[in-house]
Amino acid sequence: MASTVTTSKDSAATSRPGYGRLLRTRGAWTFLLPGFAARQPFAMLTLSIVLLVQHTTGSYGAAGAVAAVTGVSMALFAPYSGRLADRHGQRAVLVPGVLVHTAAGLALTALALTDAPLWALFAAAVPTGASVPQIGPMVRARWGVRLKGSPLLTTAAAFESVTDEFTFVVGPLLATALCTAVDPAAGLLTEAALTLVGGLLFAAQKGTQPEAGRDGHARVEHVSALRVPGVRVLIVTFLGIGSVFGGMQVSLAAFTESIGEPGLNGVLYGVFAAGNMLSGVACGAIAWKTAPQRRLVIGYAALALTASALWTAHSALLLAGLGLLVGMCIAPALITGYTLVENLVPAGARTEAFTWLTGAVALGQAAAVTVAGQLEDRLWGGAGFLVPMAGTVLALATLLALRSRLAAPPRGRTVARGVGHRESVAVD
Repeated sequence: MASTVTTSKDSAATSRPGYGRLLRTRGAWTFLLPGFAARQPFAMLTLSIVLLVQHTTGSYGAAGAVAAVTGVSMALFAPYSGRLADRHGQRAVLVPGVLVHTAAGLALTALALTDAPLWALFAAAVPTGASVPQIGPMVRARWGVRLKGSPLLTTAAAFESVTDEFTFVVGPLLATALCTAVDPAAGLLTEAALTLVGGLLFAAQKGTQPEAGRDGHARVEHVSALRVPGVRVLIVTFLGIGSVFGGMQVSLAAFTESIGEPGLNGVLYGVFAAGNMLSGVACGAIAWKTAPQRRLVIGYAALALTASALWTAHSALLLAGLGLLVGMCIAPALITGYTLVENLVPAGARTEAFTWLTGAVALGQAAAVTVAGQLEDRLWGGAGFLVPMAGTVLALATLLALRSRLAAPPRGRTVARGVGHRESVAVD
């Protein structure tokens, strides 16, 4: 069986489409700049909650539990937000979402500062997480409108991963600086303000959002992305990635406090995120010849190996080095996972698929924050680093067992190609 794909854009493309060419895409900056501002709060939310609640309660376990409720709530509601955006348009979902999130974040801050009972913090954490704007998936969908059939699709996926990771360099540093140097509530208040302003500015860019209910050519039947077997495998792998983020956030905060240098928390997490960002840049600059399924397995094995060494670090310098290596292994897994979504999922369900993966990261992060917080309270400083090891090893085992489901089945009809687009594929 052979397949041929012919597009005029492919024939004119270079073998190494670069970031410069990507950023010259018509209309890209109109959604990139507000999108960056709107997604920045996502990197601040969990750490801001942990630092505020730990300050008011004195317990990392309680702080991790509140942050976990936020993460679980986001993970459960994010896919429905993506599905609504596919059906009714991004603006219709974003505007009420950012208003609810801002109000819920302010309520959570007020409750924490007034020493409200833990159950009240949990109650406020639910709408705070449920209303987190899914800016990353929405930006990826907008790239699809701009890049129909373009060889820049993989570059766009890498660029989005780099952007995500850059927010995780800036966000934790900003949250830590605000919470430690200004006020314990300053991080969460800033997160709410950035969500409101950035989210509304992004929603105002109506000209670049995907047309509701369409893939750019023909109407698409609304089918849940969760019905695609490969998506379910990717969800498990992204849960493992979430366990790294959550375990690192709590454990780095506890470790730096145990050595009397709480200000190093943001720096160490920034080093971890910087490794992620740098490897993401490299991934976008490489013309890959290896199949994405194989790249995911190899990259994830490296992630599990490096994450398994975190708990052995007994100095800030060694922890920074290991964190850098772990970060460098995350971006390739994220980029490859999102690339596989482009091949596995029909365009009309792709925003939903992206939000399932984003939600899986949030859910893994929430579980990791909870478990790591308990380990830090009950065992030694740095015991929370056992969580990234367990999460990635279990996810790797699942990936190895079910990797065949990541191969898109051959079809004698149009198949999903790229971000938000379908090309005709002739199958003999």
